[in-house]
Amino acid sequence: MSSESMAGRMPAPESHDRLSGVSPVPGAAKPDPVLRASGVRRSFGGLTAVDVEHLEVQRGTITALIGPNGAGKSTLFNVLTGFDRMDSGVSAFQGRSLRGLSGHRVARRGLVRTFQLTKALTRLTVMENMLLAARGQTGERMVGAFAPWIWRGQEAANRERAEALLERFRLAHMRDEIAGSLSGGQRKLLEMARALMSEPTMIMLDEPMAGVNPVLVQSLLEHITSLRDEGVSVLFVEHDMDVIMGISDWIVVLAEGRVIAEGRPDDIRSNQQVIDAYLGTQHDEPGAGGAEEGR
Repeated sequence: MSSESMAGRMPAPESHDRLSGVSPVPGAAKPDPVLRASGVRRSFGGLTAVDVEHLEVQRGTITALIGPNGAGKSTLFNVLTGFDRMDSGVSAFQGRSLRGLSGHRVARRGLVRTFQLTKALTRLTVMENMLLAARGQTGERMVGAFAPWIWRGQEAANRERAEALLERFRLAHMRDEIAGSLSGGQRKLLEMARALMSEPTMIMLDEPMAGVNPVLVQSLLEHITSLRDEGVSVLFVEHDMDVIMGISDWIVVLAEGRVIAEGRPDDIRSNQQVIDAYLGTQHDEPGAGGAEEGR
């Protein structure tokens, strides 16, 4: 990755200001957390996949969640977004408890997520995928279904928004194509665009770069930073350390289900516990190529 491209992805000054004075320690309190989790545990048989004592995500920033395979990152995503249940603990989004809410109810609160394996509805068109994600559609209600004059204007507005998002994600030319015909990278773009149809306050991205060709990776990175600049909070899981260090305002490190470190990219680079647990001992060896080689 060139220094020029890295510079173009550096965190915005405003997001740095939001985290000024925050100590780089596990469970650090944030000045304006959009998401909180305390005592969150999830076990499968005798294996504890998640054991998070306390975690806060600052509003209006890009926060990366990193850790080795099996650290519990996706499980934590699942329990926070209602796709799995937590055994114990509490979580809150914008000050309101998420405990016991299913995935669709969490999404209605403004917290949406994407998946490591994309969930495009492959037999529907790209446009149909987009329109299904719009919230509060009057025509979906029993009474409204028989009163098309009520919902036609809303549907037209939803279609206009979908068109704008597809244009933004460079998928407008695919609007009438079956979603199953899209490449893996295009499906990632569609999933992100579809998530934005619900006008979320926060979006959680599970390995958005996985299986995406380098050309689309650059496009995805630009979209993620644009979301933050527009005021959407972002929490994402990723393994590419260049990507993580280049766009993150804050990084949370998970190992064996526990938060072992938090901080800014520079804090994480120099944290010996993180190096030992995740980045690899080669990180500090003479002549080593950095975090990417030691991953």
